[in-house]
Amino acid sequence: MCKQAYNSNMNTEDEEFKTPGQLIESLLKERGWSNRVLALVLDADETGVSKLIADKKSVTPEIAISLEEVFKVSAERFLSLQRNYDLAKARLVSRPNPKRSTRAHLFAGLPVAEMIKRRWLDVEDIRDMPNVEKSIAKFFGVEAVDQIEILPHAAKKTAVSNDATPVQLAWLYRVKQIVSEMVVGNYSNFSVRRAIELLQPLTSAAEEARKVPRILAECGIRFVIVESLPAAKIDGVCFWLNETSPVIGMSLRFDRIDNFWFVLRHELEHVLHEHGKSVISIDAELEGDRAGTGDGVNEEERIANQAASDFCVPKKSMDSFIARKSPVFAERDILGLAATLKVHPGLIAGQLRHRTGRYDRFASHLVKIRSIVMPSAIVDGWGDVAPIGM
Repeated sequence: MCKQAYNSNMNTEDEEFKTPGQLIESLLKERGWSNRVLALVLDADETGVSKLIADKKSVTPEIAISLEEVFKVSAERFLSLQRNYDLAKARLVSRPNPKRSTRAHLFAGLPVAEMIKRRWLDVEDIRDMPNVEKSIAKFFGVEAVDQIEILPHAAKKTAVSNDATPVQLAWLYRVKQIVSEMVVGNYSNFSVRRAIELLQPLTSAAEEARKVPRILAECGIRFVIVESLPAAKIDGVCFWLNETSPVIGMSLRFDRIDNFWFVLRHELEHVLHEHGKSVISIDAELEGDRAGTGDGVNEEERIANQAASDFCVPKKSMDSFIARKSPVFAERDILGLAATLKVHPGLIAGQLRHRTGRYDRFASHLVKIRSIVMPSAIVDGWGDVAPIGM
């Protein structure tokens, strides 16, 4: 009933109005009414009605409903015109603020609150935006926030082997900050091979992993553990500070012995082949097919995955074990193979899970290792803040 009445004002329906005042004035002309007559009909002040028509007074929802009753034009139309008019006025007086767009990119891409919590940013109050921007710029090593590389228009970008997310880049920058302060032994390709030789016997017992940071440092490799940021899904990274300063960063996001040794050996293979010198290799979600050697894995990652897998359990030994024991892998058989190879049973279990796709099995052997490695390593996260020179 009301809808039919609203459509009866064909002139006003077809005509385009820029403001609610223009529409009201047109409706008055159709009826031959003056402002005073409308004021009487609305039981309102004539001055207020004149201000409505002159667009000096806004149409409120209550006024829109009253006008709807009088003119049989929907209240929504009056309110829509008022909204569009207000927006047009605001655009005339508002000045563009590029900072708003920059802040939107930063806060959309970076977990700023988490970075403050973990003391990556020297900020006490996230609402202190000038200090937040200053701290983020300092974190990324630039003079102003509009130069930060996560922004689309930033001129300088870090060369990474995949499309690193802003969160992953933030984690990478934290690793860079920490390792730049470290002092280690002299590096050579021979020293990396020597490190791998020294690490192999440590796989026999979980407690032996505490020796890893010292061995790597003595062989010229900067090694740091940085807790992953939410949604980063980073396992490790390999890059170089210069031609003779390789870096391995790990997140230990999976607190399992098999994952620790696989990721570490994976990154060591990158160092051995000098991957990451021109393009940084960030290893994220290093599990399932991504930890394999299939066609979907690029050459550098296939090389590193194969070396890591063989380091944990030699392929020939694993192939033979699976061929002989599949589909039932008894506890005594796993322990027997581990004893023969002089590795922790967790490494056998980890490779079995990967090779069979049964990630619900053998969990009892996957002992936690983070608490063993951390006391002897440079660590940032889990409540600890790595010391960084000011």
